[in-house]
Amino acid sequence: MSERDALTRGIRRWLVFFIVCLVLSGLTAFPLVTELRWGEELLRSTPVPEHLPGLMEWVTRVSEGLATIDRDQPFMLYGTDWLAFAHLVIAVAFYGPYRDPVRNIWVIEFGMIACAGIIPLALICGPIRGIPFWWSVIDMSFGVFGVIPLLIVRRMIKRLEVLERAASATPPAPFAASA
Repeated sequence: MSERDALTRGIRRWLVFFIVCLVLSGLTAFPLVTELRWGEELLRSTPVPEHLPGLMEWVTRVSEGLATIDRDQPFMLYGTDWLAFAHLVIAVAFYGPYRDPVRNIWVIEFGMIACAGIIPLALICGPIRGIPFWWSVIDMSFGVFGVIPLLIVRRMIKRLEVLERAASATPPAPFAASA
């Protein structure tokens, strides 16, 4: 296998991983009420309430809040449906670099900017919305961990770009003289 083929294969593997993570993250935004209820029940069956009471209180508060909104104002959850949809649409955008990494490197860079943007969003909006700082740190970790595969892919695309430029600059081999 050539270095170009190996790079393309590696880029595609990382992109599939990133796309799957985006899709899963998006899909989990649809059933929030059910997920939180299950999560709360699961946590109650562990040592978490004893050892991390603040976490348990927060999960209970969020679960109760979502249940109340779902019961009294279900249209409010439409915002999280749009959040889920945005994740799915962004995941589709990464098909461009999957098909043609060098031409569509801008999508990778856009994703890196989005990952970086998570940090100020969490630091600014978290306190405004009454989100505990430790939860904002968890939110920020999505940007930190999300940018890692994108950095790897960007580096691989840059190497691929160099290989493609070198290949296109190489003059064709002369024809052999026929006898």
